[in-house]
Amino acid sequence: MEQGILTRSAERPAASANGLVMLALGFAALIGAALSVVELATEQWPPVMAWLPLLCMVVVVFVACGFYMLQPNQAAAITLFGAYRGTDRNSGLRWVLPWLIRRRISVRSNNVISERIKVNDLRGNPIEMAAQVVWRVVDTAQALFDVDDYKAFVNVQIEAAVRTIGSRYPYDDYEHQEVTLRGNHDQVGVELRHELIARLSVAGITVDECGFTHLAYAQEIAGAMLRRQQAQAVVAARTTLVEGAVGMVELALAQLSAKNVVELDDERRAAMVSNLMVVLCGERDTQPVVNAGSLYQ
Repeated sequence: MEQGILTRSAERPAASANGLVMLALGFAALIGAALSVVELATEQWPPVMAWLPLLCMVVVVFVACGFYMLQPNQAAAITLFGAYRGTDRNSGLRWVLPWLIRRRISVRSNNVISERIKVNDLRGNPIEMAAQVVWRVVDTAQALFDVDDYKAFVNVQIEAAVRTIGSRYPYDDYEHQEVTLRGNHDQVGVELRHELIARLSVAGITVDECGFTHLAYAQEIAGAMLRRQQAQAVVAARTTLVEGAVGMVELALAQLSAKNVVELDDERRAAMVSNLMVVLCGERDTQPVVNAGSLYQ
């Protein structure tokens, strides 16, 4: 019983004929039927030949019931009493025995944009995600006989794969030390494609291209995360500003001491450092104060 469940179908070529050849045979039989009727009506043939028009009409009906047409990038799975007999991928007018069932299936590329779904990322933050996937059938036997509805199967597996990838990585990393959904879009897209190929291989389907069409924090935390991003951006800007200011103060003091411009004790040096830091780190323009007295007054 378990072996029957694990059995997978495999596509193989079907035995079919060129429809144009069979069409010519059908026309020949039809012409033969008409000529034989004329000959019998004019008594050119004996009555014993009356079976010939009937035979020709049977041939015409037999040939006519076996025609089907395939467009480019379209295939037909042939079955006989439920048993798979192969797949015909030849485009144009085709013919098989009339008692064989033909089931058409497209092998063209399909483009699907999934619905927006809510996923918890690696850190538990709720985010919204949607993906665009280009897929096509590569094994018609698996697509038709190994899954119930291969198109619905694709949609379900796309949603499952998006949820898996979304929960595997954080949405963002402000320290730039991790792979994130927002910062490593191409890398995560490649991993999503591999995940989809693995999931859809059971249905004989491959994925040519995929990527995210929507990626954002969920509405209930979007405002809070925006304020967090703004705060972290301000902190990062302040950090850069302070580091630059400290370097400029060190350079100014070093050059003043090296060129003996002025001699400062510890108290005046601290005051000068304080004033320079205020000037360099302040958000508003400073108002200079002119000291008309001595250095210490």
